[in-house]
Amino acid sequence: MTPDDQLPVFVPTGEETVHQGWFIRVQRATFLDPDGVSFERDIVRHPGAVAVVAITDQDTVVLARQYRPAVDRWLLEIPAGTCDVDGEPPEATAARELAEEVGYQAGQLTLLTRTVITPGFCDEYAYIYLGTELQRVPSDRQGAEEQYLEVVEIPLDDFDEMVDDGRIVDASTILGVGLARRRLAGTR
Repeated sequence: MTPDDQLPVFVPTGEETVHQGWFIRVQRATFLDPDGVSFERDIVRHPGAVAVVAITDQDTVVLARQYRPAVDRWLLEIPAGTCDVDGEPPEATAARELAEEVGYQAGQLTLLTRTVITPGFCDEYAYIYLGTELQRVPSDRQGAEEQYLEVVEIPLDDFDEMVDDGRIVDASTILGVGLARRRLAGTR
């Protein structure tokens, strides 16, 4: 594999805002490729996100079944949310989203990974945490979709089958549960 400092160099040359939304911004960005040829890309600028693989003492994973307008379907996902509070550290955002969406507080919150989800067009990084030692707390759901959210606990042993048959398709959920199981296997 070529070392990073020996890869061909792409040079960003400018950005123009095409759309400014509530928490995302669409930019038309221009670049020079390694041969000096200019090209454009539309890039979604996103403040980042968090997600929590919440594992109960009964070895179930806590999921949120919620409607996602972008794909026009209900998805089963680990609790997640946007880093939309200025200055709030990702771990605090994760704890807040876990409580708001599914009504749990984690006694232990451990970072599993920081990952890019859709780097072909979006600069969003997601921080995925493992939440254990769960305690019930009041939920405080925000937004239209969360008002109809259903909390679902599934046995970890059933997770792979639900991925295989298409009941779980969310990338953060699949990645997060896989990393959580690996982490938990090393501690038990």
